[in-house]
Amino acid sequence: MSNTFTYNPKTNRLLTFHDCVPSFIKGNDTPSAYLERCLEVISRREPEINAFVNMNIKGAREAASASTRRYQDRKPLSKIDGMPVGIKDLFQTKDMPTECGSPIFKNNATKRDSALASALRRAGAIILAKTVTTEFAFYKPGPTKNPYDTSRTPGGSSSGSGAAVGAGFLPVTIGTQVVGSLIRPASYNANFGFKPSFGAINREGAYSNLSQSALGTHAGSLTDAWIGARVIAEFSGGDLGYPGLKGPMELPENKKPLTLGRLDTAGWEKCSPDVKNKFNTLISKITDAEVPVIHRKANKNLEDFETLMLNAFDTTMDICGYEFLWPLQDYEDLGENSISEDITSWLRKWEKIDRNTYAQRLATRDQMRSFHQDFNDEIDAFITLSAPDCAPKGLESTGDPSFAVYSSILGAPAINLPLLEVNGMPLGVQVIGFPQKDAELFSTARWISELFGLNT
Repeated sequence: MSNTFTYNPKTNRLLTFHDCVPSFIKGNDTPSAYLERCLEVISRREPEINAFVNMNIKGAREAASASTRRYQDRKPLSKIDGMPVGIKDLFQTKDMPTECGSPIFKNNATKRDSALASALRRAGAIILAKTVTTEFAFYKPGPTKNPYDTSRTPGGSSSGSGAAVGAGFLPVTIGTQVVGSLIRPASYNANFGFKPSFGAINREGAYSNLSQSALGTHAGSLTDAWIGARVIAEFSGGDLGYPGLKGPMELPENKKPLTLGRLDTAGWEKCSPDVKNKFNTLISKITDAEVPVIHRKANKNLEDFETLMLNAFDTTMDICGYEFLWPLQDYEDLGENSISEDITSWLRKWEKIDRNTYAQRLATRDQMRSFHQDFNDEIDAFITLSAPDCAPKGLESTGDPSFAVYSSILGAPAINLPLLEVNGMPLGVQVIGFPQKDAELFSTARWISELFGLNT
């Protein structure tokens, strides 16, 4: 199938929520009417996109009606009161099953809310659906297709979350990232993806608690990506032992960075000449705006950092594989076909990782994080691509994570900005900040977005 339309970063506009809130307050619009508009788009395109694994339309309509009454009474519960949301199908919800992309968990109704779902409900948000994930949020793809070209992958593992925003079904969805599972699908589906600092949002009640996993937002605007995450953290707190995402409740102010650092990563050599040219042109426009962009060729410390980080993917896979051994081994013991061939092949590799190797990989990760922190006083943020290319053809693979894995292993915040077009498809540019400086990263991301004419 050909592209639904040729992507243009300057004219592509996805569904937003906060643009409508003033109308809710004035009484010119309502959360109920907003939800119905979402459902109308979903009814037309969901049969071909398959972004959702379960929906609760009746419950969503009831929640929207309650939100409508609160706005009429001028008593909204938060800045996301009335916002329809989709949740990656790793997080428990009391009204829908949590199936984790696996037949093992088919119709797994836990009858309880995760910290995330509880926070959304207490903030007045409307949980409409559970979004498709790859098997256990790793590799085996689900049925979701890319809304810009249904012959292409939407990315993974947050495939349904990325596609639901890209298709205009919802203004905000929830994704997670351990390797590249939020930034890459955000890139492929042209949305603003926010992977916060590690620990920024409470993951309790999820089937994904690996030591690099972070919960974040896919959104149709930078404003929705920030406010959605910020309000959730206000109601849920951070992971246990972390205070949670901090900063203003509104989108942080535009702040021109003093200096950016360019990262080529292991993905650069995989990029086509066209992709390289477009990214280099983007960097030139930033430097033309009088913001220096430090490159590895001109900075020995950055060259050494890039060299160390070439091991980011392998180090991540060994850490996560060791941490994931016990549930996967138990799942495999349930019988033939309980886990896919994809996961089984990874399990055989991960079973060779012993505790000493795991300790060595953790030490390497600590070294990477320490080196990254050394740049804190020198640059405001790093800038790189979100993926080596636009979404690949076919649904057998979710794409290459070599650009996205950096922020995961560093525990740092990252934001995908839908700035580039390649072969009529979206390709994102990624900005990476420093741990617990998420709001500062948004100030930089806002400046870059507005420099290139994106609607924030």
